Amino acid sequence: MSCTSSTTSVSDPDQPKDDPSRLQLQRPRLGSRKSSGTIIIPRESEQVELKEEEYDDGDARTMSPRRSSEEIEKMGHEARQALIEQAKALQASLLEIVDRVEIVKTEHEKLEGGNKFLQSYIGELMQTSKITSAGAAKGTKGKGRGRAIK
Repeated sequence: MSCTSSTTSVSDPDQPKDDPSRLQLQRPRLGSRKSSGTIIIPRESEQVELKEEEYDDGDARTMSPRRSSEEIEKMGHEARQALIEQAKALQASLLEIVDRVEIVKTEHEKLEGGNKFLQSYIGELMQTSKITSAGAAKGTKGKGRGRAIK
């Protein structure tokens, strides 16, 4: 049982695109639409009306963030002072870092000297132990041969 309806939905994918009922619901073609024209109007245009308005002191438009030259000079002086203080703090921290590097460098040199001393001491002990073990081995070899049973 199939039922056909004379009204069809616009989003019906089964309906062909050339269907006249569908064309009525679409936007008109570009050529048939009227242009809205340009939105940007040049300043020199006769349609532009520039009004010079006067505002009283209580109006929010008169409360601009503009500052006087004294305020700007004061702000510049404060900014310079802040930069000078920051530079001094950075120099002090740099000097502390340099001092710490010097301390670590001297500790490293002490440890390196101790390491070289220990290496030479261990090397001398190894030489001494080779000499002693070689002398002891020669003495045991001779005794072992004399007791060999034939």
